[in-house]
Amino acid sequence: MVRCALSSRLFLLACTLCALGGGVFAADAQPASRRPNIVFILADDLGWTDTGVYGSKYYETPNIDRLAAQGMRFTNYHNCQNCAPTRAALMTGQYGARTGVYTVGGIDRFDWRSRPLRPVDNQNKLPLDKITIAQALKAAGYATGMFGKWHLGDDAERHPHSRGFDEAIVSMGLHFDFETNPKTDYPKNEYLTDFLTDEATDFIRRHKEAPFFLYLPHFGVHAPHQAKADWIEHFKPKAAEGGHHDPTYAAMIASVDESVGRVMALLDELKIADDTVLIFSSDNGGVGGYDREGGLICDNAAKRKSKLQGKDSEMNCITDNAPLRSGKGSLYEGGTRDPFIVRWPGVTKPGTTNGTPSIHVDLYPTLLEVAGATPPANYTLDGESLVPLFRDAAAALKRDAIYQHFPGYLGAGVGQWRTTPVGTIQCGDWKLMEFFEDHRLELYNLRDDLGETNNLARQMPAKTKELHDKMLSWREAIHAPMPTPNTNDTSNVKIRSSRRAKRAAE
Repeated sequence: MVRCALSSRLFLLACTLCALGGGVFAADAQPASRRPNIVFILADDLGWTDTGVYGSKYYETPNIDRLAAQGMRFTNYHNCQNCAPTRAALMTGQYGARTGVYTVGGIDRFDWRSRPLRPVDNQNKLPLDKITIAQALKAAGYATGMFGKWHLGDDAERHPHSRGFDEAIVSMGLHFDFETNPKTDYPKNEYLTDFLTDEATDFIRRHKEAPFFLYLPHFGVHAPHQAKADWIEHFKPKAAEGGHHDPTYAAMIASVDESVGRVMALLDELKIADDTVLIFSSDNGGVGGYDREGGLICDNAAKRKSKLQGKDSEMNCITDNAPLRSGKGSLYEGGTRDPFIVRWPGVTKPGTTNGTPSIHVDLYPTLLEVAGATPPANYTLDGESLVPLFRDAAAALKRDAIYQHFPGYLGAGVGQWRTTPVGTIQCGDWKLMEFFEDHRLELYNLRDDLGETNNLARQMPAKTKELHDKMLSWREAIHAPMPTPNTNDTSNVKIRSSRRAKRAAE
């Protein structure tokens, strides 16, 4: 685009040359012109119920709702509990136990020293030996572009330019007066969501004649909560509904929805909508619902204003994931279950839903099958292609379970925790959680108890053991590292005392 700075073009050239060294894929024989374009739009911190089609009566998302009406809506799709590990899984097709990306930042971000376990060290950047979905699609003849939040390393070696994207502009942190990498000019008072959409639509126009893969990971609706004034004014008169209440947050969602609408309109204008697979999702659960965890974070009497300061001020229950339990940062459903919508004209039946348990590592093999691309040689993929489900909502996948492994802590203020180290398995309607501090097991039937209110572990010991054994076998097979004892911590004594008191009370 004209407004792009010269430094952006020079950076692109340098990183493109860097990325061209050596081939690791076998090219597919299918002519590139017969392959569908792929557009993947990812919102940030948008909760499972934060759109109209997923149940909100307050937020307004006409374009996302229309996309669902034209395609298939998944109701049982999961990501990680926060953003970086989700993005690592989406890009690599591998669980965190293989990438080492479990959370954001280092383990000292929160005071684990007050807890019984030492977390597993976290990778802040995507390891260079991982082969991204962009690299795989580029090797198959796709033009590749990425505009938005990367969060997997911004240095030259790990910038998306060097991880398979022909074109990439990274930005996150602010919604106005934002910075980009590489540096890119934009008009004063530009809103980041609009800027990223401008770049994305320009990419589509320039590559409309050939197959392309566009990854559009918005920073919206992540804190700081900033929105365009006209949208905020639009929502101010609306009455709160079902825990959805904040005009600024609603305005941020409206801007993301506008972005989806602009992309859809351009595909129609260019007459390539029928040749394009369009997917919309979010990276983790919404920021809210913690008050149902015993007042963990939310202070409803103070209109849900945060008790925290500084970098964690996002934890102010800006939304609510009900009927799901908890929110971002938790391994309960409110933290990991996300919207996932796919429109593939001629393949997905309009207006259908799919309740099959699915997860982030499924995207990589799914896009490979969509593109007719060959998987990277000698490279492990943990997921399973969802294309059979796209074709037939009644189809079944080969695998019988999906997993999460989080060997760390996510805090929520002094002495408060969104999650402690935990692993999960979901097998059909059944979900088992093992909390590593005291090896507590929680069993839920998500069909009957979506809000995870009734722990059936003691009532159903056989089912609990069955799922726990499967989890242990998976953990061993994938070589999932476990947190180790924190020998200098006195909270072990407190936890043991608490468990003894609980057993006595029962």
